[in-house]
Amino acid sequence: MSDTTETKVLKIVGTITVGDLAEKLALPVAKLVGELFKNGIVATVNQTLDFETVQIIVEELGIDVQLEKAEEEDVREERVLTENATERPPIVAVMGHVDHGKTSLLDAILGIKVVDDEAGGITQHISAYQTVRKDRSITLLDTPGHEAFSALRQHGAVLTDVVIIVVAADDGVKPQTIEAIKFAQAANAKIVVAINKIDKVGADTNLVKTQLATEHKLNPEEWGGDTVMVEVSAKEGTNIDKLLDMVLLVSDIEELKAETDVPAEGLVIESHMEKGKGSVVRLLVEHGILKSGQYLVAGQAYGKIRTLLDFKGDAFAEAGPATPATITGLKTLPQFGDMFTVVDSEKKARQKAASNKIEVDKKSSSANVTGVDLLNMMHREAKVQTMNVVLKADVQGSLTSISDSLKLLNNDELTVKVVASGIGNVNENDIRTASSSGAVVYAFNVQLPPAIKRLANRDQIHVRMYKIIYELLDDARNTLEEMLEPEVVETEVGKLEIKGVFKTSKTEIICGGEVKSGKVVPSTFARVFRKKDQIAEVQVERVQRQQQEVKEVFEGEMCGLSLKTTSKLQLEEGDKLEFFTRELKKRTL
Repeated sequence: MSDTTETKVLKIVGTITVGDLAEKLALPVAKLVGELFKNGIVATVNQTLDFETVQIIVEELGIDVQLEKAEEEDVREERVLTENATERPPIVAVMGHVDHGKTSLLDAILGIKVVDDEAGGITQHISAYQTVRKDRSITLLDTPGHEAFSALRQHGAVLTDVVIIVVAADDGVKPQTIEAIKFAQAANAKIVVAINKIDKVGADTNLVKTQLATEHKLNPEEWGGDTVMVEVSAKEGTNIDKLLDMVLLVSDIEELKAETDVPAEGLVIESHMEKGKGSVVRLLVEHGILKSGQYLVAGQAYGKIRTLLDFKGDAFAEAGPATPATITGLKTLPQFGDMFTVVDSEKKARQKAASNKIEVDKKSSSANVTGVDLLNMMHREAKVQTMNVVLKADVQGSLTSISDSLKLLNNDELTVKVVASGIGNVNENDIRTASSSGAVVYAFNVQLPPAIKRLANRDQIHVRMYKIIYELLDDARNTLEEMLEPEVVETEVGKLEIKGVFKTSKTEIICGGEVKSGKVVPSTFARVFRKKDQIAEVQVERVQRQQQEVKEVFEGEMCGLSLKTTSKLQLEEGDKLEFFTRELKKRTL
């Protein structure tokens, strides 16, 4: 008979309530609540805990349970295509490192000048376009290249069939190139590599291919692999047609189809408020046919489509699957990444939006406890300084990404708290909020009206205007660094053994000794050791050699010392002094 016992396995999907966890652990709820309370969390039965928190608590309780993190099921059911599904255009995301020419490549494909409209030549939003090659439409998504927009870029990969990874031939694979490859692979999207800037001096396409093949397992077709790589020059227009042909060829393998005889549905990729138009929302249709006059629900927002525009801003009758469209008419702004659906009446639209709001409120009000929260509370004696921020941006996607990027600056000592945020120009309420909370106002791609600027100056509120995301984040990082307590840096200078003590008072000791290593200099500090124990710390005021005051004495030499002490210290022959300097050094994040 085996004397081993089987360890209980507990699978957790996403989060679990305190009550459910107590039941699964066969514990009284009161005991589990008490354990949380001991760790600084006043919990209720219905509060939710994440996986990391459960790990900490189970460990604290000493329960023999093996925890497993189960995959969270996608709340959105994948639509099963019927025999009536029709062929749709491929959705192609253009990704890569900043300055590697993604937007210039789109310029060459579309014959428009996108990059001129962008601050610093850097894509700040997801932009959607369509082009035609050999009588076939291709939908193109230009995704931001800067690291701060990783949330946007991840959404771009998720709703993508093919990803064009743009790599500059003169610069090679960079961090955001790697990130884009990972996103594409996670989304199961096909990858086509566009090796750009082949016209530049220093271009080395073979080096790029070698990096991709050896470090990222993207082996070029001509080397016997299965990754399509096309050498292009966006500036000269070289091989642009070949690139599009390859995109169509790769997408054909997938047999891309969508339903058209269903209510239109898809994803919100951008939203903002515009004077005279109200909410302006950019969508990507996945299934169905979107038309003007339909009732649409996107997250908590709903309304009747007043205008339907294509990517050029021209009105068009309908948008089919895999087509980008811009609409007006929603009563409020949806969030970036919200799913949208078309319903057949305003009443249904209003009810569905209200239902979505209840779900969101339920999640936010359940006071979820995360592992990070618990660890923070367990170390709550640490003093945390907070930088309050009021954040305004031009579109919802930017607002979300900037807010998420600011949170990444948090550490054990500093935290960024977004006390208020919104879409549109800085207004009086933003200044009032900043004044009452001591916040900095960050304004991204929006205006500061003269009257509001005067109000901000009067109330001494800092309003910092930016058009390039990483400049805003650099400013926030610098502001946080100013709040950091400086680091005390100690540098060892030398060691000395006491050979004689000549005078001792309450504040001064005159002694002599031999320098064993390094050197002895005035105005340094010294730790006093007797055998292996440190018994005091003193400061060197003067150093003498042969009755002459000197600036330094080196290893192997004898010297005399005047030591400043704050307590009556009795030095003895044989005591050791370890000399060091101490300075304050500015810390960085």
